[in-house]
Amino acid sequence: MALNIKPLSDRVLVEPAAAETQTASGIYIPETAKEKPQKGTVVAVGGGKKDHDMTVKVGDSVLYGKYAGTELKLEGKDYLIMREEDILAVV
Repeated sequence: MALNIKPLSDRVLVEPAAAETQTASGIYIPETAKEKPQKGTVVAVGGGKKDHDMTVKVGDSVLYGKYAGTELKLEGKDYLIMREEDILAVV
């Protein structure tokens, strides 16, 4: 299902990865102690700025800052919209 949203300029729409529910040693993490994920998948990319082409593309798995972007809900799913400069790395 395709989203009917096109970010403007150098903005990127990211679908955050699900938060971890269990530690590596097998301990379950309660809902109140879960951390906000810092990894996600690029869903839509803007056209870039006049002298700057976009380096990320749809489908890239990215790492972003803890407080980066603006949260929004589209078609029942949570997304983040952020500037490309808020993305720290492509994994």
